[in-house]
Amino acid sequence: MPRAVTIIALLGALAAAGAISPALEAQIPEGVEGTYEPHPEATKAISQLLSPFCPGLMLEVCPAQESLALRDSIHALAAEGWNSGELVGWMLSRHGEEYRAVPQRSGWGAWAWIIPPAALLMGFGGVRLVLRALRGPEEESEETTADPMAGLPSPEEEERLREAIRELELAEDPSF
Repeated sequence: MPRAVTIIALLGALAAAGAISPALEAQIPEGVEGTYEPHPEATKAISQLLSPFCPGLMLEVCPAQESLALRDSIHALAAEGWNSGELVGWMLSRHGEEYRAVPQRSGWGAWAWIIPPAALLMGFGGVRLVLRALRGPEEESEETTADPMAGLPSPEEEERLREAIRELELAEDPSF
């Protein structure tokens, strides 16, 4: 909110409460009454910046008086016709590149947009490889599952199995 509008709103509130004289109220310029509409370009620029006065906070939520003045300056420049890119550049030239909240999409800033999705894809691929290695080799192939007789012993193998079972039974209990 521009500083002038903030002061005027405060003076209007105080005048309505009877805290200031009607003579001071008469000094409010004509056409300033009503609600304040923020400039869309300024709002867009402010949402892309960190506050230089409140470490770790975005400029749009910083309660410091200096941040209020900076937001007012950005709104005033936007009212003069500056676009959001120019406003962000103006603020960063005054306070430093470390207050950019959204990385650039070109140059070194592009890596901030490329590395996280790439790391995520590599992580999913690694988990898939580990799970596949833990599961072990597939026991049945497509050819085996297509043949219903696959996996059954041949007649010769069946006869050898029966002989081996008889020999075991005789070895355990000779009464058979």
